Amino acid sequence: MTVIRTTTLLDAAAEAALAVPGVAGLQPRLCHRLAAAAAPTRSDATLRRTSPEEGIRADRSPDGSGWHIEVRCVLSEGRRALDVAQNVHDRVGTAVISRLAALDAVERVTVEVTVTGIATRHDVA
Repeated sequence: MTVIRTTTLLDAAAEAALAVPGVAGLQPRLCHRLAAAAAPTRSDATLRRTSPEEGIRADRSPDGSGWHIEVRCVLSEGRRALDVAQNVHDRVGTAVISRLAALDAVERVTVEVTVTGIATRHDVA
């Protein structure tokens, strides 16, 4: 049996989600934001940037039969949220299944996409 590292799936999911037109970025979960807020203050030159993987969560299904991937994304203004979320869902699912297949691990994958916000044009710049 192949041991699958969660980071392998996080990388695949983040790359796929960020490639979807209309995705401005991935939103870190609350635990990552609290950890960043509790960290010592840094100068503007060394501000910590969140990694894309912090907007993705990969967990084994409770019954152990596969993986559950949660994607938290911020969308670009002017895009239809439902269409972008569906595209993220499909691409992330395909990317994770492909990554698992490359590791000779055929497992069920469920994907949950949460839109956490809409970035206006000046937010993205």
